[in-house]
Amino acid sequence: MREARSTVAAEAAHLPALTRFLHGFCSEGELPAEQALAFELALEEVFMNVVLHGAQGAGATPLVEVALVLAEGRLTMTVEDDGPEFDPLALPPPKLAGSLEERPVGGLGVFLVRKMMDTVTYQRIGVRNQLRMTKDITGT
Repeated sequence: MREARSTVAAEAAHLPALTRFLHGFCSEGELPAEQALAFELALEEVFMNVVLHGAQGAGATPLVEVALVLAEGRLTMTVEDDGPEFDPLALPPPKLAGSLEERPVGGLGVFLVRKMMDTVTYQRIGVRNQLRMTKDITGT
């Protein structure tokens, strides 16, 4: 089992550091590039949602902790923040029919994360939001 953690403030300027953290972990674990890409896209989507929406009404910039665990052929990425309670999995599915002009803005990111991962769960633990994403990385 391999495990690593990184914590940053929920500011867009910290996304490259989290991406490097993820790439380093995936490289050391010899994950296939396509598997690493799915986690990179999920990390960017989830982190930027916290950056854009997590500080609203909080008065302070939330801290975001990313934990990676590679065990038994599965990679789990957990993203936790201490921003206001928000369950992205409670959002309704996005409207995919119709032209781009007819579709509401937003909602596709969480939809894509759910499609890329085998399991995605949310829970509120004390004052922290926790989004956990797991994917089998043995069958590419």
